[in-house]
Parts: sequence; C-alpha cells; structure tokens
Amino acid sequence: MDLAVVWKYLPVLAKGAVTTVELTALAVVFGTFLGLLIALAAISGSRVLKGCARFYTWLIRGTPLLLQLFVIYYGLPQFGLTLSPFVAAISGLSLNAAAYIAEIIRGAIQSVDKGQMEAARSIGMSNLQALLRIILPQAYRRMIPPLGNEFIALLKDSSLVATISMVDLMRTAQQMYVSTFRPVEIFAATGALYLVLTTFFTLTFGRLERKLAVYE
Repeated sequence: MDLAVVWKYLPVLAKGAVTTVELTALAVVFGTFLGLLIALAAISGSRVLKGCARFYTWLIRGTPLLLQLFVIYYGLPQFGLTLSPFVAAISGLSLNAAAYIAEIIRGAIQSVDKGQMEAARSIGMSNLQALLRIILPQAYRRMIPPLGNEFIALLKDSSLVATISMVDLMRTAQQMYVSTFRPVEIFAATGALYLVLTTFFTLTFGRLERKLAVYE
C-alpha cells in the first residue's frame, strides 16, 4: 500500500466524511423528534395511537434501510414526488432512526417509577406537565447509552445513501476508486476515517454518560 496515495486523497475523503456526519446528525435530530411522538403514542391510553405506533416500529424495524431509501428515492417519483438525493437521504435515515429511538424513549420513560407520576398528579400537575417536568428529566439520562449506540450505528449505515447518488464518504470513495484504480489505498483511508469518527463519538457519548451518572 502506497501511503503517499493515501495522504494525497485523504482531504477529498475528509470532505465526504463531513457530509456523512451532517447526514447522521440531522437524521438523529429529526428522528428523535419523531421518535418522541411515536413513543408518546405507544404509551398513551388510545388504542388507535398505540396501534399506529406499533405498526410503524414493526414496519420500519422489519425492513432493510436500503429498501426504505430505494422506496423514497426511486418509488416516490412514481407518485409525482421527486426528492433530491440529500432530502431523500435525510428522510430515509430519519424515518428509520425514529423507529429505534421511539423504543429507546418508550423504555426509558416506562423505567421511571410510576409513583413519580402519581406524586406529580397529587400536587395538581396535568399528565403533560408531569411528563415534561418530572418524568423526562429522569428518563433522558437513561437514554444516553442506547442513543449513543444508535448514533454510531446510523453513522455507519449512512454509507447506504451512496446507492441513491448522495455524495457522502462512501460515495466519494467509490468515485475516487473508479478514477484512480487504487482500491487498497482508497478504501483503507475510508475505513480509517470511519474508525476515527466512530471512536470520537464513542468517547464523546461515554464521557457524557459518565457525567450524567454523577447526578443519578
């Protein structure tokens, strides 16, 4: 392996890595918002909302992310809705992440002692007030480890957006391989960048988890 080739193309790959992080971060933000709504529906007293939430998580978690991206990017134009690769990638990753994050949030909320809700209601709080002021502040600390795992998994899975022409780290590597015919150097550098990113975020979430554990 020629290290000079690796160093030569590393800056170009780094630009693709920035796009990968952007995609992942946006997908987690949108996925968390949607996941919270799904989680609240899943624990609500409405059978309809519960059924919809369970159906969504069953459907999304039971089908491959690649298939979901294809449906959004290649399937929706059949119904008159054409999305750019970036919007399709964000949409697919967000919808996929929402199903997993919803289960994380639901589990964290239900892990809080039921007496907390009863105590909040006894002092005049509504269910919503109790959820926002009492339950979620306790639950979010328990969400950090699984949310960190989901972020890192999504960071790696985002490489699938290369199949819908989104120029992320993986797509950049594929384009460079076609033009240089140096697969060892190109893909070794790509793998190294993925390792750097996953290691950085693993350490970041680990530090955040330890910091929040102090307040438990």
